[in-house]
Amino acid sequence: MTGTEDLFLAPQLPPLLRPRPVDRRIDPFFKAIAAGEAGEEPGLVIHAEDLRAMRLAVLLAPESPLADAVGAQFAASLGLADALGALGPPELAVHFAWPNRILVNRAEAGRLRVASSTTEAEAVPGWLVFALDVALARKNEDPGLDPAHTTLEDEGCVGLSTPRLIESWSRHFLVWLNRFMDEGLRPLHGAWCARCMEIGKPLEERPAGLDLPPSPPPLFLGLDERGGMLLRQGDDTILLPLHEQLDYPR
Repeated sequence: MTGTEDLFLAPQLPPLLRPRPVDRRIDPFFKAIAAGEAGEEPGLVIHAEDLRAMRLAVLLAPESPLADAVGAQFAASLGLADALGALGPPELAVHFAWPNRILVNRAEAGRLRVASSTTEAEAVPGWLVFALDVALARKNEDPGLDPAHTTLEDEGCVGLSTPRLIESWSRHFLVWLNRFMDEGLRPLHGAWCARCMEIGKPLEERPAGLDLPPSPPPLFLGLDERGGMLLRQGDDTILLPLHEQLDYPR
């Protein structure tokens, strides 16, 4: 990290988004859920003042049913990939694993969490929350002890600050969100699948709700038109809907 460990500069967000900082010991995900339940206006971005991780949550108010609206989570992931493409070194490779893992140079660097006021597929949510947790730097541990996980600093993003990443993410996120609102999921679907290394391969890490024998592993065919996971095991095709992968409520 850079030398100003105790200084967190407020990020400057685009006009449609409103920043709200919280102490780094607070989880922005649950603060954003509370804001949604309290009826706060959409566009709120709650972010932790944490220089070792980008931890933020954005509150939205969709106008479509949950099963469609939850596809906007791809805008959050793609916004991060574009931000890292702009700020990181040229060799940085950002990929996704369905439904929520962010991979940098093939190791996990972050996750996405999703919350909604409803679990009903065809109900319009009163609010929707997407939260991103991305590791910028390790706390103390040796990176060799956990090769499956990494940080942006480990992958060459030396000197990248949390506020700067939040600012870049917010701009790219809005670009993708506007495309989602104007064109639907199709453009995001294609861009997300292009960054998913699992498609066409046996599934190694199983998402929640997959009730299948452990062997043989199912083949990940791709995504359906609503972003759900399509799997093939033997002669059977299995669908895991994206809206059933909510982190809150369970």
